[in-house]
Amino acid sequence: MPFPLARDNKHSDAQRPLTKYADDDLEALLEGQKDPLVLVLDGLQDPHNLGACLRTADCAGVDLVIITKKRSAPVNETVKRIACGGAEHIPILLASNLRNTLDRLKKLGLWIAGTSDHKTSQSLWKANLRGPLALVMGAEGEGIRHLTGVTCDFLVKIPMYGTVPCLNVSVATGVCLFEAIRQRK
Repeated sequence: MPFPLARDNKHSDAQRPLTKYADDDLEALLEGQKDPLVLVLDGLQDPHNLGACLRTADCAGVDLVIITKKRSAPVNETVKRIACGGAEHIPILLASNLRNTLDRLKKLGLWIAGTSDHKTSQSLWKANLRGPLALVMGAEGEGIRHLTGVTCDFLVKIPMYGTVPCLNVSVATGVCLFEAIRQRK
């Protein structure tokens, strides 16, 4: 792999350098990955949610996190603190145009699964999350944007059994990622 993915042990988590990549790095970051698992965060605004998603992504063994360059919380000290080392241990790609990035992931052989409570979404428990996969999580309140949703190969939703209609995005990210991991094992 041509990039140092900051997974060395030279630095403590507090000192470990944050590694962010640009659009042109996408193919190189996934080169050699047999069944990559990518987390795509579409416009998360809250740095606490972004940090929690990065922490969960690292715990789940995600190969790459993609966030939008605009309309997203910056990866700042708050995000790094909440991520508890996840921001320093996982490559983060800042996408200039998320739809183009998703199309490039498709060309690399990844299936794109978006999360949405739309009536056509299938249950997360019934969806096939094996193989090369990019999981798209939407912004707080809004969910994934319309163009992002139509670019996805399929949509999934977490079945809800109580009275509250949805989960916090960081909690939903954990549920979805670990269901993908469960299916892959």
